[in-house]
Amino acid sequence: MRTAIQASGLSLDRIQYRLRARGVSVSVTALSYWQSGRRRPERAESLAALGHLESVLGVAPGSLIALLGPPRPRGRVQRESSRLPIEALWHEREPVSKLLKRIDFATETALTKLSQHDRMDVAVDRGEKRIAVRQVLRAERDGVDRTVMVYDLERIGRPFPEITALQSCRIGRIARDEAAGLIAAEILLEAPLARGETSIVEYALNHPGPPFSRGDDSYCRKFTTPVREFVLELRFDPRALPAYCELYTVDPEEQTTTRRKVEVNAAGEAHAVALDFGPGTFCVRWDWPRDRPTT
Repeated sequence: MRTAIQASGLSLDRIQYRLRARGVSVSVTALSYWQSGRRRPERAESLAALGHLESVLGVAPGSLIALLGPPRPRGRVQRESSRLPIEALWHEREPVSKLLKRIDFATETALTKLSQHDRMDVAVDRGEKRIAVRQVLRAERDGVDRTVMVYDLERIGRPFPEITALQSCRIGRIARDEAAGLIAAEILLEAPLARGETSIVEYALNHPGPPFSRGDDSYCRKFTTPVREFVLELRFDPRALPAYCELYTVDPEEQTTTRRKVEVNAAGEAHAVALDFGPGTFCVRWDWPRDRPTT
């Protein structure tokens, strides 16, 4: 692929533009990863894009796809090699990186997240009221004693939530970046885990109110490694239901996005489930009746 790109004389930006003209969305980052060998296209959408790329570069149909070889191995080894740095999941990495230097998350990378359940309560004034988090964690080496939480206010200037421990953990050091609207905290386990041991921890982020501050009308969970099960539960006040709700996921390497409608019942309850998801970002966003575009 690198040879074909060099022979074409096209920049990655120009290649992306020509692919977009064909209705194919591939990020410059993904193209760079593909040509360097750091990542390779494997998903159906990426393989379809590779077919268009062959045409853009003027090489024979199937010539690049034929060089991919067999699929990469799956399982635990592959899951561990898929770990991304926490800051890699943000467009602006530097503020996150600086924030993390103010807390200790050294053993967090030795934890496997088996399951995660997040529940967000949205108040009648459309503000974010509370986020409850439940995680099932497994230690991959002896001495693991903490994980880390990073929360993005999305709208700078909102008050930060209070972080409280609910089960089998306590809150350690907390770092805030007012300018970036970021908060990070150490979630300390009750005791260090031995390799193979598991722990269930629960904590909550409580927003001050009422009135409750409004974010960007979405909830996103970022995963640095694959998670076997993720459940996102939303509870809207029945007196203030959204007009539309959808989930979307973002692959950080290939920059591909998928979308699906999420139903909200009359009681204001909605949920979305992901299995073997990540690394990547899993989001649910909603539109309020008067805010929903007419087009």
